[in-house]
Amino acid sequence: MLKRGLTIVAVLCGLVAAGERSYAQSERKKEKPTSPETTGEPSLTLSPQEQQLSESYFVEGMKFFVLEEYPKALDRFQRTYAISPNNAAVNYKLAETSLLLGNVRGALPFAKAALELEPKNRYYHLLLAQIYTNQQEYDEAIKVYARLTQELPNTEQYLFNLTDLYLSKNRLDDALRTLGQIEEKYGLIEEISFKKQQIYLKQNNLVKALQEGENLISSKPEEVRYLLAQAEILAANKKFADAITVTQKALRVAPDNAYGRLMLADLLQQQGKTAEADAQLELAFGNPSLDIDSKVKILVDYIRRLPNEKVAAQAIKLAELTTKAHPREAKAFAVAGDIFVNAGRKLPARDHYVKAVALDPGHYKIWQQIVLLDGEMNQNDSLIAHSERALEFFPNQPMFWFYNGTAHLINKNYPKATKSLEYGRRLAGNNRELQLQFNLQLGDAYHSQEQYALSDQAYEAALAIEPTNPHALNNYSYFLSIRGQNLAKAKAMAGTLVAQFPDNPTYLDTYAWVLYKLKEYQEAKRLLEKAVAASSDATIIEHYGDVLYQLGQRDLALKQWVRANQVGGASEGISKKIKDKKLYE
Repeated sequence: MLKRGLTIVAVLCGLVAAGERSYAQSERKKEKPTSPETTGEPSLTLSPQEQQLSESYFVEGMKFFVLEEYPKALDRFQRTYAISPNNAAVNYKLAETSLLLGNVRGALPFAKAALELEPKNRYYHLLLAQIYTNQQEYDEAIKVYARLTQELPNTEQYLFNLTDLYLSKNRLDDALRTLGQIEEKYGLIEEISFKKQQIYLKQNNLVKALQEGENLISSKPEEVRYLLAQAEILAANKKFADAITVTQKALRVAPDNAYGRLMLADLLQQQGKTAEADAQLELAFGNPSLDIDSKVKILVDYIRRLPNEKVAAQAIKLAELTTKAHPREAKAFAVAGDIFVNAGRKLPARDHYVKAVALDPGHYKIWQQIVLLDGEMNQNDSLIAHSERALEFFPNQPMFWFYNGTAHLINKNYPKATKSLEYGRRLAGNNRELQLQFNLQLGDAYHSQEQYALSDQAYEAALAIEPTNPHALNNYSYFLSIRGQNLAKAKAMAGTLVAQFPDNPTYLDTYAWVLYKLKEYQEAKRLLEKAVAASSDATIIEHYGDVLYQLGQRDLALKQWVRANQVGGASEGISKKIKDKKLYE
């Protein structure tokens, strides 16, 4: 590789050994000054004592410079300068040290002086150019580099710096001219050709930009990067057919180049050749050399287009190719899970998420997706196992305690349910929505354990947060009616619920059962007639039979009991009711 120019630090370290020699050379230039009498200027001749003191300060300064004790070095160079202000090396070291101490403006006059004193020293040019560049005085820096490369031999390497400065000033023709000079010296260079291409494109000269690409391709026909770069330029300028031809040529050179496959897929898609594009995309995704992040980026774009069925089929295929090509990458399985979720396929989505956390268990959102899907699919055993595993990594996340407690509640393991729910409720803090959900589940769990006071407290806490919550109004009023307690409160809550949802059979049944307990049979019958017309739930049908029995319509009551028994899910005493044709309470 060609060097683009020496850094200031490297240059200066090289000068450490030469510092004393440069200093002495500068002083020797003044050994025979013009007589002050004839010039009107003070003599530059130093006495032996001054010469010795000046050299001593300079050597000390160099020592501190090498040790990177720049303030001390600056002090010694300043003392030297007080004795020998016209010494180029001293001016140079003052500029250099000031620059390293962050005093760019302070460095400038010394750098200029050094170059004026010794205009043939390339390092003095470089220091001054860097100072101008640091101050964003690019025009001045250009002048310095131009002078350096024109006047000093063997400085062609600094044409790179000059080119960059021309580009920063948008002097494109000057940049092209300078790049041409570099090619004259060094021949065809990849970096130079690419720079020239970009300049031609800025100048809207597509013909010359493409010619530069052809020059590179001709120099190395087997270099697939050159072909793909040429295809990119063609595609960017809407020459899709030509871009496809060049890309296909690149893939003949390197059939396993996954990025070439991606490019060809995109080009074919833009030409409306969807099936061919999909085939190329599949080849790219099946290739492990295509990095996982590139694949994830493409799959995320597919997710945005779901749940379109045609899109879903291709997205799933690409997701499966990704997991096969990257079996140890958690993000491969995570994005596959996202694809399946958005395609409406919950079970494979959950299973892919599980594989993702097996590889990298520290992702809260993936665990969250797992337990949500377990809950949606009513897979309580999986929900218990997965929530407990999630709690090993996120023990302070109340949501996992909620799902764990809920799953135990559904499985009728009430002690474990209340333990998890109570712990999670404490973690929920001031989060009202979470507090509401925990209290609703605790109301059900404590009721099932006949801990009625705790159950009532939980429901009251839930209603304090959301007075019209359907779950709380329904279960609380129903459980009160079953216990025959506080029926007036139960009636008020059930009435509020039915007012919100006048056609919900479950809520109609709850209200009817409260009225039944209050012996308001006619109104209970009216509500249950509406409920059984909309539902085949065995409990609702059995309740309707009980109300009919209380109203003296015993034959009709028996028919409802038989129907409830046939549906399945009625009370344990339904068979005795049917057998004896009698209501037992």
